[in-house]
Amino acid sequence: MTITHPQGFEAAGIAAGIKRTGALDLALVVNRGPAQQAAAVFTSNRAQANPIIWSRQVAADGIVSAIVLNSGGANCFTGPEGFQVTHRTAEAAASGLGVAAGDVLVCSTGLIGDQLDGEVLEEGVVSAIARLSADGGDDAARAIMTTDTTPKQVVVVGDGWSIGGMAKGAGMLAPGLATMLVVVTTDAALSAADLGSALRAATRVTFDRLDSDGCMSTNDQVTLLASGASGVAPEPTEFTAALTEACRSLAMQLQADAEGASHDIAIEVVGAVTEDDAVEVGRSVARNNLFKAAIFGNDPNWGRVLAAIGTTSAPFDPYLVDVSMNGVRVCHAGRPDAPRDDVDLTPRATHVLIELHAGEASATIFTNDLTHDYVHENSAYAS
Repeated sequence: MTITHPQGFEAAGIAAGIKRTGALDLALVVNRGPAQQAAAVFTSNRAQANPIIWSRQVAADGIVSAIVLNSGGANCFTGPEGFQVTHRTAEAAASGLGVAAGDVLVCSTGLIGDQLDGEVLEEGVVSAIARLSADGGDDAARAIMTTDTTPKQVVVVGDGWSIGGMAKGAGMLAPGLATMLVVVTTDAALSAADLGSALRAATRVTFDRLDSDGCMSTNDQVTLLASGASGVAPEPTEFTAALTEACRSLAMQLQADAEGASHDIAIEVVGAVTEDDAVEVGRSVARNNLFKAAIFGNDPNWGRVLAAIGTTSAPFDPYLVDVSMNGVRVCHAGRPDAPRDDVDLTPRATHVLIELHAGEASATIFTNDLTHDYVHENSAYAS
């Protein structure tokens, strides 16, 4: 169940000394080929970390040989020195692997504003190269964890080819083309253009629909690497479906591990005029702290749902809207329906159905409740 399940990939995860705890904190994933095709999507936050600035340039030509990821520091808002650290990291990997630095992606995660030690990273990369193996995927997945309580990994098997993936993320989960740090590998033989199309289609309905706390990171990146080692070229639609399955699994693992969460909430919006309208309506509820606090308290307060969706520009009549929670319709046509006491919100899984009665489009947004533990976690963050 790791990123090294597809043929052609090796990985390592080591303790480079970036984290004060001594935990694993540097991961390396290498594509041994024969092809080195790639695609990536990045945060749309205008405040972008140095690794994002570097990796955008690297990924532009669709050729990537390796990716280095560190936890324990975001390397964001660290000035020219921080960008030089990213550059040195890529150079160290390139030198040790015999590839071009311009084909090495770099990702960082952790606290914004802390300067990383370039020498520590360089030495860590050298150590990681020495430990590369086809069994290194699990250590790599653990090395990118920050406030995560568990590694997130997935494998999807196709007809003669496969997909592997790992992700990190437990806070700052909000969409912007991608969320968190995600690396996906495949041994399918596909072009960079086909990978890019598939990746954007997959992230649009998975990571872009995960809105845990409405806070968009400066370091978000989803990377797809293809070795072509299987020699099999699946149909683009077949590959996109498998990639979407893999991304959905990782997104749901991220939701389940969101900081302090006690409820995993799926907000399904149906009967919208357009899919974008459905997304806007669902996101307005996902980002409403009053609603999220009510769910934490097991209170099916549907009034907060209507108040939230009323702030959107989506076309619908608020007085025709139905709202159901965990299968109980508590609001019909903008009026009370079943008693709130009929709703059981004690299970972790929570389903909210919003029927707009305005069209045929639908979308589901995934979020979590707002808890004491979330506030505590983010009042004293440590990487």
